[in-house]
Amino acid sequence: MKQVVQNYKSGELAVLDVPVPGCKPGGVLVRSAYSLISTGTELMKVSEAGMSMLGKARSRPDQVAKVMQSVATNGVPATYRKVMGKLDSYTPLGYSLCGVVEQVGSGIDDVKVGDVVACAGNEHALHAELNWVPKNLYAPVPDGLAPRHAAFGTVGSIAMQGVRRGEPQLGDVALVIGLGLIGQLVVQLLAASGVRVVGVDPDPARCELAARLGAAACGDPGAAAVEAAVAELTDGHGVDQVYLAAGGGSNQPVELAARLCRDRGRVVDIGKCRLDLPWNAYYEKELDVRFSRSYGPGRYDPEYELEGRDYPIGYVRWTERRNLACFLDLVARGSVDVEPLVSHVADFDDAVETYQRLKDGDLKAVAVLFRYPDARPAEAEAPAVAVPAVSVRQGPARAAGSPVKLAFVGAGNYATSMLLPHLAQREGVELSTVVTTTALSAANARRKFGFADATTDLDAVLGDKSIDAVFVVTRHSSHAELTRKALLAGKAVFVEKPLALTEDELAGVLAAVEESGNDRLQVGFNRRFAPLLQEAKEQFGARTGPASLRYLVNAGRLQHGSWYLQQGTEGSRFAGEGGHFIDTASWLLGADPVSVYSVAASGNEDLQVVLRYPDGSTATISYVTTGSSAFPKETLDLVADGKVLQLDDFVRASVYGRKKWVSSRLPKARDKGQNAELAAFVKAVRTGGPMPVPLESLVATTAATLAVRAGLAGGAPVTLARTR
Repeated sequence: MKQVVQNYKSGELAVLDVPVPGCKPGGVLVRSAYSLISTGTELMKVSEAGMSMLGKARSRPDQVAKVMQSVATNGVPATYRKVMGKLDSYTPLGYSLCGVVEQVGSGIDDVKVGDVVACAGNEHALHAELNWVPKNLYAPVPDGLAPRHAAFGTVGSIAMQGVRRGEPQLGDVALVIGLGLIGQLVVQLLAASGVRVVGVDPDPARCELAARLGAAACGDPGAAAVEAAVAELTDGHGVDQVYLAAGGGSNQPVELAARLCRDRGRVVDIGKCRLDLPWNAYYEKELDVRFSRSYGPGRYDPEYELEGRDYPIGYVRWTERRNLACFLDLVARGSVDVEPLVSHVADFDDAVETYQRLKDGDLKAVAVLFRYPDARPAEAEAPAVAVPAVSVRQGPARAAGSPVKLAFVGAGNYATSMLLPHLAQREGVELSTVVTTTALSAANARRKFGFADATTDLDAVLGDKSIDAVFVVTRHSSHAELTRKALLAGKAVFVEKPLALTEDELAGVLAAVEESGNDRLQVGFNRRFAPLLQEAKEQFGARTGPASLRYLVNAGRLQHGSWYLQQGTEGSRFAGEGGHFIDTASWLLGADPVSVYSVAASGNEDLQVVLRYPDGSTATISYVTTGSSAFPKETLDLVADGKVLQLDDFVRASVYGRKKWVSSRLPKARDKGQNAELAAFVKAVRTGGPMPVPLESLVATTAATLAVRAGLAGGAPVTLARTR
């Protein structure tokens, strides 16, 4: 089997082939499905391993003291050999996973082969394909809980034990310092306990995440807003508890704790941070400083952990195992949500690269999961939608020239109000033919916009070699097939959203691209071309950290009789226009999404769609039909690196950073980018240059839109699986 290991002397990380552990009595052999990287504890260990010997000594003074004691007892040569031998050995990584029971040892009667369990322990829940786990370090996973979520069990237990040590009560106010993985879980556990929470972290993205997950207020440790929030929530008395979930060498957390804690409040240390307690501050308030020891009672007791000797519940209510089971139950019931914490899911074979990216800062993450190849078939409970790769045998390019001859298939309201007015007067464009299903609509379009010809014969248009590009502006159900035919005919294609309503339709379009070598395709995702949004993005500038994006679409109700309501043939309303908003989010974030989570409100079409991106960024699209028509239709906020971009319905935009930028209010109708999009498309057709949006991006956005429906049906996050 394979296992992730590290050489503490050289810092080398590797995935080694090692023997399968035996299934001893008193435990079970578990095949891993997902294991969780502790981005705090494990990265600290990985970073330490890369230090010089002097750096290692400075980072671990406790171990240096042991070495000096050994020198006094055994002498320098023996101690040197012992230390070097220990350093120059492979050590395991990992301590939190979920997997499937493969063998059951004697004395075990609470699980059977095939059961799904969450496992804990830095010697038993390792990043390895198989682990032997003793009884008190695993817990059965409740029905319906996804294995990727159950893999959080150990870190959830650590957070839970920290909260228990703080003894919160209903109505308390707590301060959580450090909003990494443990801190985010502490925030949720406190909020679920009826405690109002103020979060503190220098990373604005983590603050925004904690606010979404239940914190009443969040901010930078040096911000006056944090103290103001504490004062407002506590009537100036200070918080009842402070939870130190931060790491590092700064003494700022314990000093902030003393300043914001109430008289005789409690300070609980969960993380590994500097603890030079300012004596006067702690003495004058008589603060109660407590330590939280890992997962709970039983930790570091070999009789409990290895021999399975449980503590009587009447004397020890919450042990390691009971904390683990309790946390799994909270996640299964929705009281704690771990999905927003998942920044990245990596294949187990890519473990070394993943650690290196985390160490180098290329991958900024709250939580990272390893996915194992041999998880049981039921692991398909995490549904996936394929994002087909694009392979093009490039055909001959159109010679640059003018004018560009266009044909329109469809001449409905959108075509005649939002597209044709921009094209009719554009220099270098010739409106050649309009194709409709009824003769009169074709004649009307010909008269209004100056088409040279009008017909109901699509095949004749596709066979006309003088036509350079075809616009597909028909009902949704026909888009994919018409696009496929036009591509096979060698035409450049502009198709209104959506490109496809099913995975099979999308595959058919791409098959036409491969067969013809013609990838000259544009989908009508116009918002990325809106001048106001482009200017705001430029003012916002490049970013270095993950971003959080919120997009509220106040879509409103449709009029009775609208063909958009024909979901049986035309797809859902979001399937028809949701690609607009996903494309806009992906363009602003500079990447394509890797997973989609969607939930629907009961009894209406309101949706919440959460997109995750490779760098840990998230985008939440709230698509609502039940709002007020007096409220703007589209509002957007982008938060990253201490900056905020706001868009107000394509009328005004603002960027808040070191300096504030505010656009002038548009004097005329909102410009959502149609004109600029059409100009870019016509230019690409005329010059033979690249299309305005890469085909890979169009495919990824379409797949993400399809994943929304799959997520609603399955009730779980949908992975966007890239195919090769």
